[in-house]
Amino acid sequence: MQSAMEDFFRALRAADVKVSPAEAIDAHRTVEKVGFADRELFKDALCATLAKSEDEVERFDAIFETFFSRDQPDFEPPPQGQGDPMDGLPQGAEDSELARMLMEGDSAGLAQAMEEAAERAQVSQIRLTTQRSRLTRRLLEEMGLAQIEQIIANARRLDGGGEGADRLEAGKRRLAQEAQRYVERQHELYAAGSGKMLREEMLARKALNAEGGIDPVDQAMMQALVKKMAKRLADRYSRRRNRARKGHMDVRRTLRKSMPYGGMPFEIVWKTEKIDKPSIICICDVSKSVAAAAQFLLTFLYSLNEVVDRMEAYAFSGRLISVNDILDDEHVDGAIFQVLRKIGFQQTDYGKSLEDFCENHLDRVDRHTTVIFLGDGRSNYADPRLDLMATIHNRARSIIWLNPEPESYWTQGDSVMHRYERFCHVAKTCNTLAQLERIIEDVLRTYVPH
Repeated sequence: MQSAMEDFFRALRAADVKVSPAEAIDAHRTVEKVGFADRELFKDALCATLAKSEDEVERFDAIFETFFSRDQPDFEPPPQGQGDPMDGLPQGAEDSELARMLMEGDSAGLAQAMEEAAERAQVSQIRLTTQRSRLTRRLLEEMGLAQIEQIIANARRLDGGGEGADRLEAGKRRLAQEAQRYVERQHELYAAGSGKMLREEMLARKALNAEGGIDPVDQAMMQALVKKMAKRLADRYSRRRNRARKGHMDVRRTLRKSMPYGGMPFEIVWKTEKIDKPSIICICDVSKSVAAAAQFLLTFLYSLNEVVDRMEAYAFSGRLISVNDILDDEHVDGAIFQVLRKIGFQQTDYGKSLEDFCENHLDRVDRHTTVIFLGDGRSNYADPRLDLMATIHNRARSIIWLNPEPESYWTQGDSVMHRYERFCHVAKTCNTLAQLERIIEDVLRTYVPH
């Protein structure tokens, strides 16, 4: 049963139900206590141990029912006359246990043989849809199908086969159908999400400023992936933000706790240091070359509402405006199009945009604020207003610049990125969702240590 439980844990992980080694140990201990006799008790006990949210409970239920259901295949014996089912079969069939079970319609025996053969064939290791045919054939070979095929081939070659060969052929076809169903169920358990995971890995590396834009289907999947990444980071960093300062006893609270014990300090209370949530100001270039990256960045940041104390967003191409109201009124997925209608497709002017920000919103920046710029730093040879960048640098906790272009482009043409870079605490190429996730996590790690 231990092997079966380990396979069950793998099936849960494939369905995005996280099962840590410690939780797996707890599950084994739970099973030792409740046993297997009562299916509902067994299921509820495992669910309480392993599922940690409503979504995980739903996925757990589906995987449990699929994994622990044993739909016994119905192997009806092929039609025949009265007498022994093995009568009239080709020579050699009497020596095959598989042939006997097929002819007798021994469903229980065939189901057990299939389970044992599947373990030898390692069917549970399936990962891709393309593996199903190969693993089905390997499963059948482990059951002894080659011997059945050889018996049928010999009978056909010698005398055309006759009724006995036809009966054995019909049993072989039913066995192949059941083996295919079995492998498909294993794929559903262990690999149904693998194709999606491979697709997500590819999209995470897809260039956000790819020539020709992003396919609408990919766009929708990437939006979902951004939210999934943000949820993963939110779950990781939304813990209670107090940490003990060992060695610094809180005398007042310790004395208060000691009053029921006659002043004896049985419970020591340590001072704690509150770690603030980060405040983020995001300033996005929404010109045509950067609009897609801006949309994903804003989606990412607005999905971190549990972790971020204050999030403000500004967008510009020629002039800069606050887009907080638009993001509040519109779904974040579609808000970027509203922004583009207001200020998009203008001639990019970083200097003028910095002027607008400093004149109208500079008071929003303080020593607790991280300012994130997203843009390629191409200002059409206008004045970049480095003095205003220095002002923002001096007021902010940190400045992070995400540039979709590689660093080798930062000194070419009308790019002034190399001049802005010296005012940034971090300046990195950010042209994929994977890079975006790493950079945002670095921002959170600064405020919320592990």
